[in-house]
Parts: sequence; structure tokens; C-alpha cells
Amino acid sequence: MEIISMSTKEIDRLEVIQKVEDKRMQQKEAGVILNLCLRQIKRLTKTYREDGASGLISKHRGEKSNNCLSDEVKKKALDLLKSKYQGFGPTLAREKLVEQELLKISDESVRKLMIAEGLWKPRKIKKEVTHQLRERRACFGELVQIDGSPHDWFPERASGRCEGRAEACVLLVFIDDATGKLLQLRFVQSESFFSYSEAADRYFRQHGKPVAFYSDKHGIFRVNTRRAQAKRTL
Repeated sequence: MEIISMSTKEIDRLEVIQKVEDKRMQQKEAGVILNLCLRQIKRLTKTYREDGASGLISKHRGEKSNNCLSDEVKKKALDLLKSKYQGFGPTLAREKLVEQELLKISDESVRKLMIAEGLWKPRKIKKEVTHQLRERRACFGELVQIDGSPHDWFPERASGRCEGRAEACVLLVFIDDATGKLLQLRFVQSESFFSYSEAADRYFRQHGKPVAFYSDKHGIFRVNTRRAQAKRTL
């Protein structure tokens, strides 16, 4: 029995072409999976039909890549990177090697050479912090979100220009977390402790006391000075 050595990519290609040959997959679908055009799929199917699995093995296996750097170019590039272009980043170093030294070398090749020789350390990619969405509270009144939105709420169009009927103000909003209902809306001059107190008083009279309020990190909800904190603890 002949043993055929195949790469993972070649095995995946073989499985797809087998399905096409057995009429279990259309050629168009195979093209999408393998990222190949219809003409290439037809050619691979014909090759598989004539030569079997061995026909799908790359004919260039073991050969040196056309894009592979020659030892001469690699040595010259390294000598220059360690001397004339010491301290340069990969992008700038490659630019100088091509323009000034007339070397045919890619950005990626320069980057790999510099990393291998310890001439440059790639920056670590920061992991994205995924914040899990908070589930809404189960009952009405369990949590009420409060926020203020400053805006020119009363514009008026006249003579082709926008004229405000009044100065810009703040809209205070109280939203029930469980239902999303707007429970209190109030226009005020500024977002302050007193304006929130007046809005909260109206909310208490209409809906009663909630279990908790939730707000952003606005300064009016925080005691930032040490003196004020000290007085509060006395």
C-alpha cells in the first residue's frame, strides 16, 4: 500500500474534491470553501479523477520559494541593519535598504531578520477586554437609571438660520431598568445635586422609593476632596 504524505491544507482540499466527485457538493460551493474559482475546481476534480489523492499534492513541495531571500542579500541586509541602520524600525530600515542600497527585500523579510537577530522587538498586541452585558433587573422599581443630557432643546428656524428660543438646558431622565419606561423627565438649567434632588422628589411622590438609583461617574455624585471626606467621617 502506497503511503501519501499530505499537509493539512491538502487534506482539506482532498475532502472537498471527493465530495464534489461523489456529487455530494456542488463545484460552486467547493470554490467558496477553498477560496478558488470554478475553473480551478474543475481542474482539481479532473486531476483527482485521473491521478487520485496524489494528484492534489503540490508539485513544488520541497522546492525553494521564489520569494526566498538569497544568502547574499540576507547577509548584506543584516550587516547594514547592525551598522548603518542600527536603531531603525523595520519599515524605515526596509525603505533605506531598497532606496539607498538597491536591495530587493520586503517589509516582512526585514522584520523577521531583525526579530531573529534581536534588533527589534515587536509590540505586544493588547488583548481586547470584553465586557459582558449586564442583565436587566427582574422587577419594576428595583433599579432606576438617572442621567442628564445637556442640549439646545428649543431651537427655532427663522430667516434661514437657527435661533434658540431659550438658552441650552439639561434634560434629566429617570429610566426603570427592568421595563425601560421613562419615569421622570425634567428640564433644568444645569446638572446639579439640587436639580437631581427636585427631580427625585417628584419621582418619589409619583412612584415611591426605588431599591436603588444608578448613575454615571458625574462629579456631583462623588466626594473628591480629602477635606470633605474627612468631615464626612467625623
